[in-house]
Amino acid sequence: MPHIRIVLVEPLYEGNVGFTARVMKNFGFTDLILINPCTLGNEALIRASHADDVLRQARIMTLDEVFATSHRVVATTGSLSYSACHPTRMPFYSPKELRELIGELDATISILFGRENWGLSNEEVRRADIVCTIPTSPLYPIINLSHAVGVICYELANLPKAVIPLATKEEMDHLYEHIDQYLDRVDHPGFKRESTMTLIRRVLGRCNLTWRECSTIHGLLRRSEWHFAPPEQCPPPAQHDLSKSDHNDKQ
Repeated sequence: MPHIRIVLVEPLYEGNVGFTARVMKNFGFTDLILINPCTLGNEALIRASHADDVLRQARIMTLDEVFATSHRVVATTGSLSYSACHPTRMPFYSPKELRELIGELDATISILFGRENWGLSNEEVRRADIVCTIPTSPLYPIINLSHAVGVICYELANLPKAVIPLATKEEMDHLYEHIDQYLDRVDHPGFKRESTMTLIRRVLGRCNLTWRECSTIHGLLRRSEWHFAPPEQCPPPAQHDLSKSDHNDKQ
């Protein structure tokens, strides 16, 4: 199964952090990460109950560190976009669909949960690879932080053994950088750049690319660049990439 990390972004109440540790352990998860948390004391320990070990071993990290050490990042949100013209919070998946997306991955998956008062910012959601939401009743759609963690953990419990090794964070970042440069080469309008890159991140984020697939996309981009760009600006595509990949595949 993938390694699941529960990440609380700037939690406001220590009781919620304690309850989160408790519900994580209920479903077999122990890796809790806190970003700029509130002060944690006796209340958090009391709420954690017999999951005090999960609480005590929780790590404090920055958001950048979370992204740097994750293969994929999932943003959970109750504020959604319902138009394809606004890709920041779309497309979105239910917890059950999230299980189907990541269930067989050999990867570190970090799931972000936002602040109790206003959730995750647009920028935090935009950086994520996958957007997940919990379907709630319109009569009372706001769900407690620890309850939201519990729903996600329930759906992701007892995942099967991982069989698909994902491209690393560095490999995906390199691919996004190449695509961004490619948009420059084809004179993609600047005012569309942010939404275009967000859409690309959404598409590739849910495709669960392997390193070989990343390499293939790089190769296609380079060959395209070589055909329409001056030779001094774009060297010919390398001929050894495929053979190198084949060699690695056979090992």
